[in-house]
Amino acid sequence: MQRFQLNQETSSAQTVPVSYNLNDWQKGYRSLRDECAYWIDEIEGEVPIDLNGTLFRNGPGLLDIGGRRIHHPFDGDGMVCAFSFRNGRAHFRNRYVQTQGYLEEQQAEKILYRGVFGTQKPGGWLANFLDLRLKNIANTNIIYWGDKLLALWEAAEPHRLDPQTLETIGIDYLDGVLQPGSAFAAHPRIDPACQFDQGEPCLVNFAIKPGLSSRITIYELNAAGKVVRQHAHAVPGFAFMHDFAITPNYCIFFQAPMSFNPMPYLLGLKGAGQCLQVRKQPTQIVIIPRNGTDPVQFIPVDAGFVFHHANAFEQDGHLYIDSICYATLPDIEPDEDYLQVKFETLDPGQLWRFQVNPQTQTVDRQLIDPRCCEFPVVHPSQVGRPYRYLYVGAAHAPVGNAPLQALLKLDWQTGEQKLWSAAPRGFVGEPQFVARHNSTAEDEGWLLTLVFNAETERSELVILDARHLQPVAILRLKHHVPYGLHGFFTPQTFAPAD
Repeated sequence: MQRFQLNQETSSAQTVPVSYNLNDWQKGYRSLRDECAYWIDEIEGEVPIDLNGTLFRNGPGLLDIGGRRIHHPFDGDGMVCAFSFRNGRAHFRNRYVQTQGYLEEQQAEKILYRGVFGTQKPGGWLANFLDLRLKNIANTNIIYWGDKLLALWEAAEPHRLDPQTLETIGIDYLDGVLQPGSAFAAHPRIDPACQFDQGEPCLVNFAIKPGLSSRITIYELNAAGKVVRQHAHAVPGFAFMHDFAITPNYCIFFQAPMSFNPMPYLLGLKGAGQCLQVRKQPTQIVIIPRNGTDPVQFIPVDAGFVFHHANAFEQDGHLYIDSICYATLPDIEPDEDYLQVKFETLDPGQLWRFQVNPQTQTVDRQLIDPRCCEFPVVHPSQVGRPYRYLYVGAAHAPVGNAPLQALLKLDWQTGEQKLWSAAPRGFVGEPQFVARHNSTAEDEGWLLTLVFNAETERSELVILDARHLQPVAILRLKHHVPYGLHGFFTPQTFAPAD
């Protein structure tokens, strides 16, 4: 286990009652091979009549190929789900992204590509020796922007899908901005009122070319989906960054102190992601001005490892970044089974706030809550702005590490917290905040999350009133959906005609 510097004990040795059964959690990691389309008719409560639009979500749907289990879920082929709402009804559809690698392996009925997180081709190290090909698995995020539905995986180009049918159209190169083999990250941020575009919304994303010295390219796309700004910056050292945050003036990255030893990967012994090593140095906050011309700042801080940022904003000459931080790097060794994870031995992801003074290049840090949490989300209009409410997937217990079984609402103004839990047999995914049409309050809307119910071995889409964090409807699917990663809600409805 590789430990980062946080200079504060974040895990807890307290003994707390276990809120889950490991066998229950494991049931959610099974492949879903069927591609379905149906109106959801098993509903507890009522779908809000004014909830109209489509929730797209993405994640690894195929966890074994030809009877051989992949080594890590992050290596699984992407499967996109669509929940379309219209007039109090909901329609479900799912399809696999028809990437080249997916089609080849389905035809061969065996693993043909190594996975970044440790999946190896059968045949031992010799069969994997010097095979550096990557399969674009398109499994991490899904966005609808500029009338395009794009499935994203951070190490390669996006795949465009038909939003009505989820059929794969093909790789999308953003009108030639991307080249074959280019990366386009899986964590875009939408600036709700971009100052460079006369207050219109724009999508901001990045790409990383890692190495001894890395390169970060920033892309900004207008509402029509056209790249209107692009600039690249050199970053000293190896850069492995899954997410970033934006403010009106900045793109903000946390560069963990890591290096990459390629030898085990080249020799066919490990996946590329298993060859990362933690160095005894601080994390670097990398602040890139969105105007593309002002100098980049690098500010050291003890922040551990960050998968996801909740939000960032500028206030009184300072930058504030709210992030989920880990004291140790979550990884799976070649001889480990991810289904046998011992949650209680791992450090949890926890919410921290970083207050940065760019003038003095100093940082104040605060652990906001010791509860294990992940997948933070805010109201879309507050992205990059001061905000009041944060929603995040959370463990049921207030301390210790555990699977996500609850949703937590945090009020930054009052410090009040609300918790909704699906424990003991429910396991939640990323929440999506959907604002009510013409709403004025920041928490006026709904929170949507997909829950795996281990008792029925099926998945349920839970719709909660975001203000009170209470369910208003539970939509029960006819099957399970494997634990996913990220999603996107658009007010456009792609449900079929009645």
